[in-house]
Amino acid sequence: MQICNGFRLTVGDPAEHVATLRIDRPDKRNAMSADMWRALPGILERLAADPGVRVLVLTGAGGTFCSGADISEIARLSEDGDDTGLTVTAERALTRFPKPVIAMIEGFCVGGGCQLALACDLRLAAGDARFGITPARLGIVYPLSSTRRLVDHVGPSAAKALLYTADLVDADRALRIGLVDEVLPAGELAGRVYGLARTMAGRSQLTLAASKEIVDGRTGEDGFRAWQQASRDERSEGVAAFLERRPPRFTWGR
Repeated sequence: MQICNGFRLTVGDPAEHVATLRIDRPDKRNAMSADMWRALPGILERLAADPGVRVLVLTGAGGTFCSGADISEIARLSEDGDDTGLTVTAERALTRFPKPVIAMIEGFCVGGGCQLALACDLRLAAGDARFGITPARLGIVYPLSSTRRLVDHVGPSAAKALLYTADLVDADRALRIGLVDEVLPAGELAGRVYGLARTMAGRSQLTLAASKEIVDGRTGEDGFRAWQQASRDERSEGVAAFLERRPPRFTWGR
């Protein structure tokens, strides 16, 4: 289903609760226009409110994840520090999406494409994928939040190498430095991604939501205690299912 220019949303078997948001601008190697950056937060807000969606897969059409921001619209995408700008607003919406997001990466994942991929919870890539952080080619200062997230994943030295050179690196290099979590042959990527997504969709959604907030540093001690209080019914069902040797029937958020 085309939900706006440049994005296509598909939902598989309703029983599996996995949605796919596809960057769909193959004539531009899925470069993100200003309108696409602007539309992404609203799309994510609708998906967050949909109880039928428990896991989101973000990917690209035509064998390319995303070649970055559309350079022809660069004036409309200018950043002012870390608090404004279309790309940072979209990135922030993706990091704050309350459900698991898996980036399924084929082909090029460059510039703004890496910005989106790093805002996802997990990144799985095909063996022929290529990655690059390219603002140095254009005289652009990479956003503060994006740079810090890059450093969190790959460390300062690898981040500097990517930012200073603007060179592309292959999937094996991306895996070694922590830019991606898994690399698979192209023919096996989708099966692995959707198998992982279905596993997550079958787990306690309360546990997943709490874990995401805690890991991402958005919950303190009071929030942790609130999650513990809210988990009583889930915990009772999980323990009962384990003792009775049956699949759990978790109900939180469903």
